[in-house]
Amino acid sequence: MSNHEEEKDNLDFVFYIVALLSGAFVGLVIDKGFTWVVVGGVLGLLTAAAFLNILVRGRGEKI
Repeated sequence: MSNHEEEKDNLDFVFYIVALLSGAFVGLVIDKGFTWVVVGGVLGLLTAAAFLNILVRGRGEKI
């Protein structure tokens, strides 16, 4: 029992949903056409992926 590790919930999907909605909203605010809503969503997803891989992954590591 002492070697049992608790499983951590993976809540990465929250970052992706927030980024997708934020990017799509920014694309909508630009008001250049529907294409920019899609581009904003994709850029939001890429930003979330970079954020998760660079900043959040290193959070649990101790030096």
